[in-house]
Parts: sequence; structure tokens; C-alpha cells
Amino acid sequence: MKLADYRTLGHSGLRVSPLCLGTMTFGMDWGWGADVPASRAILDRYLEAGGNFIDTANIYTKGHSETILGDHFAERGGRDRVVLATKFCGNLHPGDPNGGGAGRKAIQQQLEQSLRRLRTDCIDLYWMHFDDPYTPIDETLRALDDLVRAGKIRYLGVSDTPAWKVAGGQVEAGLRGWSPLVALQIEYSLIERTVEHDLLPMARAHGLGVTPWSPLRGGLLSGKYGRNRRPEGEGRHVPGVSKSLNERNYAILDAAEAVATELGTGMAQVALAWVLARPGVASPILGARTLEQLDANLRALDLDLPPELMARLDAASEPAPIFPHAFLVNAKSVMHGGSAIDGVPAAPWPLAPQTDQERW
Repeated sequence: MKLADYRTLGHSGLRVSPLCLGTMTFGMDWGWGADVPASRAILDRYLEAGGNFIDTANIYTKGHSETILGDHFAERGGRDRVVLATKFCGNLHPGDPNGGGAGRKAIQQQLEQSLRRLRTDCIDLYWMHFDDPYTPIDETLRALDDLVRAGKIRYLGVSDTPAWKVAGGQVEAGLRGWSPLVALQIEYSLIERTVEHDLLPMARAHGLGVTPWSPLRGGLLSGKYGRNRRPEGEGRHVPGVSKSLNERNYAILDAAEAVATELGTGMAQVALAWVLARPGVASPILGARTLEQLDANLRALDLDLPPELMARLDAASEPAPIFPHAFLVNAKSVMHGGSAIDGVPAAPWPLAPQTDQERW
């Protein structure tokens, strides 16, 4: 697979690369990340390899990430050849309650500010960054639809929001003739698989292409960590990652490392290839602070995990079922009368009537 093996994003005609370049690391304004020359070098390398999908947000590095992207395309051209995605909801204006969130006033203001920093007149994909519990979803979607009709946004997506709310909004948009959501951005990795309970099935049912963030779980799956291995120093991710170094996750790291050794590759490539192969996933988002990190991550496109190794990784990382999914495991026996439906067998329900005489 190559970066230029484009995929349509959800139920849309938008073509995107199978790996998206995340730019939360563009700029040193948060005290870590890549400086401007390094950021531009990473962007150039991604584009030269055929990548066309770039993800940022209004709040990344206090707005500097958007500015770096805007300056790059304004100076070097090529803006129309990329799918440029940014997000709203984050507040860059302390003391202003409408500086962030998903209300109409907030969306309009945040969009104009992003357009200015990105030095463009239209956002290709505009994400609701996270759930705003204080704003009705219909207000958000109607405001976004108006901006699509005004030519300032092309496609809509939603990130880090409960499945029930996304599904409800998508249905309402369809009923009212508003612009639909086409993509869902969620955390997803070998270590974070709880989204498989509801968010991923919801996305497939409602035509949303999934773009997982943190597919390496903040570096935990990069190969730097193991039972007897940790990177030196206290970088940005070390304290947070350290909280995830428990027995369950060590077992996942062991399995990923064993698969990587068997295939003669790195753990990061295995972890990314696993996410790429999951049903419904359109384009995982890569974060890189150096060219070396980007190049290593892009090598995941060359890796095809055999079914038996995928099964091994699945077994090591399988999330514990939650209600109602755990309860419904046995429901097919109650419903199907011992028949196989769509190739899935079901054991007979032992409490069902066994003869006509037992049936009331």
C-alpha cells in the first residue's frame, strides 16, 4: 500500500490518503513539539510521498499549527491538492464563554479565525473537536450546514463524542436535508479498543469513515516501552504513558513485540498495520516530531499482517465486554431456535418448549 492509494472518506466522494498527517506537534508553543523548520520538513516529506490528508485544530499549539500550515501553502502552493481538516470547540480566549464550544456564535467565530490562520477561504473537513453538552446537536449541525451552503466548509466530521449523540445528529441531519457527517475521529489502538463496543459499529451503520487518533497510544506502542524497557528522561508523554504500564498492557506489548520480531519489523509498524486493517477505519492519524518518526510510521503501509498474527494480536488486546453486549452474547440462542443465521450458529435454548405439548 502507498500513501497515494487513496480511499473515499465515509459515505462521501472525498478521497484521502490511508494515513493522515496529524499536526498537533507543529510548533513549540506548548513547550514541546517540532519547530517551524522541522514541521515544514515533515509536511514536505509527507506530501512528497503522495499524502494528501492533513489534520489540525484551532487550539493546537495556541493556533500556531494552523499558521504554519497556512504559511507553507501560501508560500509554496499546493493548497487545492490537499484535504485540509481542522477543528472547532477549543477556546483560545480566556474569559469569553463563547470563545469555544459548539454553539452558532462560537462556530462562526472559530471558523473565521481558522480561515485567517490557514490563509484559505474554505475548510475541506471541519470537525467538532469534542462533545459540547451545553449545546443542542441540532443547533450545531444547522450552523454547520449554513456554512457549507455558504461555501466555507466542504465536509463535516465529529470527534470524541458519544455514539448516541452522533447517531441522533446524523439521523436529524438526514431528515431535515442538512449536510451529513462523513467522518468520526476517535482514539483507537491495540490498547484502546473500547470504541469497538458502540462507536465503531455506529460509524459503519451511519456512513462515517473512521480516522483514529493516537494509534500508538501516545508512544506506548512505538517500541520504546516493554516490561524491562523505558526511554530515558521525562519527555511529554512519559508521565502519562507510565500510568498505562500495567499487566494488561504489558501483555499487549509482549504480543506486538513477538509479532514484530517474527515479521522482522518494528512494533510501531505492527500497531499501525493492525489499526489500518480494522473494519471501518479509513485513515489513522500519525503524529511525528521528527522526519525519522514519520518515515518509520509510513513503513506500516508496506506491512500486511497475516490472519493468524492478526488473531494473535486480537486475542491479546480484546476488551472486556460491557452491558448490553455481554448480556446479548447468549441472546441469539433465545431468538434463533438453534438455527444458524448469516453463517453464525446458535446453540438451542434449553428453556424453550421441546414438544408441542409443552407449548402454551
